[in-house]
Amino acid sequence: MASPHQVHVLSGGAKLVTAAMPERLSSSVVIMVGGGSRLEGDRLAGASHFIEHLYFKGTQRRPSSKEIADAIEGIGGFINASTDKELTAYWTRVPSEYTDLGLDVLFDIVSNSKLDPGDIERERAVILEELKMYQDQPQDHVQNLFEELMWPGHPLGRDIAGTLESVSRLTRDDILEYADAHYRLPNVVIGAAGALDEAAVLDFVRPRLTLPRDLNGVAPAVAPGPLATPQVIVRRQRTEQAHICLGVRAYSYLHTDRYTIDLFNTVLGEGMSSRLFLNIRERLGIAYDVHSFMQKHRDTGYVAVYLGVDPKKAVEAVNAVMGELRRFSDEEVLPDELERAKEFTKGRLRLELETTNGVAFWLTYQELLLGEIKTLEEELALVDAVTAADIKRVAGEILRGPLQMAVIGPFPSDAAFRSAMQA
Repeated sequence: MASPHQVHVLSGGAKLVTAAMPERLSSSVVIMVGGGSRLEGDRLAGASHFIEHLYFKGTQRRPSSKEIADAIEGIGGFINASTDKELTAYWTRVPSEYTDLGLDVLFDIVSNSKLDPGDIERERAVILEELKMYQDQPQDHVQNLFEELMWPGHPLGRDIAGTLESVSRLTRDDILEYADAHYRLPNVVIGAAGALDEAAVLDFVRPRLTLPRDLNGVAPAVAPGPLATPQVIVRRQRTEQAHICLGVRAYSYLHTDRYTIDLFNTVLGEGMSSRLFLNIRERLGIAYDVHSFMQKHRDTGYVAVYLGVDPKKAVEAVNAVMGELRRFSDEEVLPDELERAKEFTKGRLRLELETTNGVAFWLTYQELLLGEIKTLEEELALVDAVTAADIKRVAGEILRGPLQMAVIGPFPSDAAFRSAMQA
């Protein structure tokens, strides 16, 4: 079967991935850069996120954020960006007849930003408030605390936006230093999907590849060291709910068992028919919000459980989660659970790829981080190939690792949580 997408290797080492979806009325364009918070040393912590904000403040051709927004919103489109730990993405979705405009605006943003000193100071204040806001939201803050335990002393364990201290001291020269190191063509993948002419997109992109062409000796990301022991951190705070994250290290997005760990996570705590929801919320009635989630990076990852629970029932809830985790090592998942998890996973992927934005991101992400793109059919076949024995084996491997737990709530000590974790 012919591939539904095309990969074009461009001058300077950038790549363009295109997918024609002629039945759509829109097109989506993504410029993805291989630069995120894990590539920042302590001195530059928060630089990736700071740059993402600043690039929307004005370019040489569109001197203000209003002119950037008007160019896209004026034709009914959407434009945004996001920073992750290993990448930064700039994207727009526009009516298909404005594909060239969408591309032009994104290239303008990443290639011609003014980085005006006044904009830097104004945006610094905004990012500092953003950091404070997340610290005031315990359901978000507890995940940050958990990641500090999961990757201690490593950039992966730090908030993507940096710290109050690092953002306060970042200078314009620091920002330029980081951008110059990472915003280079071999680090860039452009994705375009929708009702578009793939040859025309290629012709439009080629003359706009004005970023530097070599990688300038950027040091590769350093892998986190091993975790020796279980750890618990309790942040005492007067909250109506206890907020708890607990989990273990798991696999990277390059690991051969990554599809197995996805299904393990789905059976455990994704959706209202997962074990955590049915047993801890529905049967026991001791938590309003309980779910599991994962992070995967190039050389590591984790599986974690979040609980929002009455403080009086917090330890009981942790004990219940521990029981659910142990079940995976002791017995195979039931055939109907495995089938549900597979259909859930496949269905979510199909729905995600209904939109031009979903397709553009999916293709670009795979090309940038994995170095190859699987078709939807290949991806679904790999999900279907996972067996109950695979899930039991993988659960046994990862659950032997030291558990980490972060708690925010009105607790005077961590003793009860340590006991629950070791039971």
